Order: sequence, then structure tokens, then C-alpha cells
Amino acid sequence: MKKLIRTVFTAVLAAAALSTGALAAYPDKPIQLIVPYGAGGSSDLLARAIAQVAPKHFPQPLVVVNKTGGGGIPGRVDVVRAKPDGYTLLFGWGSGEDLVVPHQRKLPYDLFKDFETVCRMSIHSIVLAVPANSPYKTLADLVKAGKSKEFLTASVSTKGGSVDITFLLFAKAAGIKVTTIPGTGGSSAITKLVGGHVDFGGGHPSEVLPHIKAGRLRALAVALEERDASVPDVPTFKEAGYDVVTAGSVKGVAVPKGTPKEVVQYLEKKFKEIADDPEFQKIMKDIGQPVNYMNAADYTVWFKKAYDQFGDLYKTLGIETK
Repeated sequence: MKKLIRTVFTAVLAAAALSTGALAAYPDKPIQLIVPYGAGGSSDLLARAIAQVAPKHFPQPLVVVNKTGGGGIPGRVDVVRAKPDGYTLLFGWGSGEDLVVPHQRKLPYDLFKDFETVCRMSIHSIVLAVPANSPYKTLADLVKAGKSKEFLTASVSTKGGSVDITFLLFAKAAGIKVTTIPGTGGSSAITKLVGGHVDFGGGHPSEVLPHIKAGRLRALAVALEERDASVPDVPTFKEAGYDVVTAGSVKGVAVPKGTPKEVVQYLEKKFKEIADDPEFQKIMKDIGQPVNYMNAADYTVWFKKAYDQFGDLYKTLGIETK
């Protein structure tokens, strides 16, 4: 019995030493922050804001890597297949590709078995906008046009993402048909919109605000319960008479399942430091994104609840996004 106790005790000490040693050496090289969308979109802007401030909190740089295409799925696959050592992080954990798309089709990974939640950094609204030279001055004008046409076209960042689902919810609520045109991320969707290639489009404040200020776009509505402080003059869908309220774009961080618990906790702590950093908060304000940090435990609960809600909504409304 004494021999067994000594063996178990030795094993526990060895495991503890190994864990402590691994954390002591971490990180000893740059950490990749995988953004599964194109450059210039809201996820990319936030990731770069984090990378800019990170040197104050991390001993190694955070390197933003854009993995575009495939509706944001290939970038997630790369993270799942990466070594679970804390050097490959997924940024955008909780976007439409995580909360909505799994209800539509089978994915090449298991959402709840292949990822480990680190934290949430931001959650913000979705803004519907039209080109500045559009004849549609209000949401009522857009709906009127939709009822007189076979369908309206709308640019969205990715198929099945939060912007896509919001515009389809709007179409359902307004009794019109909308065909969404996906891009490789928020930036490409806004480019189509500014170019007048679609009837309407939009995205998150950080994506549309520069174009609104420059007079290239006109915002018609935001999909929140209350107005967004970054675009205070833009009414909500509910103010216009349409019950369209969505969580918006959720920007969380995840790592491959199997990443050591101590590493996950280290990352959770460091991202909290960044979220509290005045420099980061100023950058976020300048780009029109709020800071809504949530730790791993709380965000895991929030994530599952939002996932279930989107699943119920998707089934109830019978929304087709294929």
C-alpha cells in the first residue's frame, strides 16, 4: 500500500512539474491569431487592435493571420488541426459560422468537442445601409421597393453569418424577398455595397462608419433593442416597426481542444488585461466597436444559450441560406 501511495504521489508531482514547466516556457515564440475572414472586416480590425496593444501584456507578439474563403470554415479547420499548444488561436469564436451555420449543415469538426473557449472580447450591432446615391432614404422606402420587385439583393460578409441571418430575418418580418450575396468577409461586402452592386448591405459599425462619415453610405437601421452609441442617429428596426433584434457579431477567442488548462487560463488573463487597457479601449472607440469582455466560464454558458436560440429561430422561421 505504501508503495502504491508513493507511486501515485510521484506521478502527481511529475504531472504538476510538467504542467508548471510548460507554462513557465510559454509563450516562447509568436502566437498566431487566426482570423477566418478577409482583411478590413470587423473581426480583422479588432484582431489588429489586440495585436497592437499585445506587446504590453505578452512577452511574444500576436500575429494576425487572415484565412479567407469558404464562409469562414477553412480557417476554423486550420485551428482544429493545429497542435494544441497555445500558439494557434481562433479569433471570431461565436460568429454566425459558430452560432448559425451548424444548424444548417454538417461541418468538418464538432463545435463543442474540438474547441476550447478562452474568452469573449466584443459583441456589437449589425447596421443595414444603402449607397449614398440610393433612392431609399428610409427603411420604409426599402420595404416599399422590395414589395414592388421580385427580390432585393444584399451584400453580406459570409453565408450563414450574423449579418446574413439578420437581413433574412428582416426580409421575413417585412414580407419581402431578399437574395444575399456573400463575400470573403466584411470588407468585401462593404466594397460591393459602396460600388452600388446591391440594393443594400451593411455590417458592423467599424465596417460602415468610415463610409458613412465619408458620405459613401447611408445607414437605415440597426438590429439592437436600443440604438447603437457608435451610430446614435440611426434608428433600430423595432423603431421602424420590424421586430428584428440579433446578438450582432460576437468576437471571442478559442483554442484547439486539448490545450493545457494552464495555458488557457494564462490567455484568459492576458486578454482581460488587454480589454482593460485604456489604449485598447480608445482604439476600439475610434473604430466603432465596444469592449464586452467575458471570461471563459461565463462565455461558455452565454455561447451555448445563443447557439440554442439561433437554432430555434432558424427552425421556426424556416430560413434558407444555402
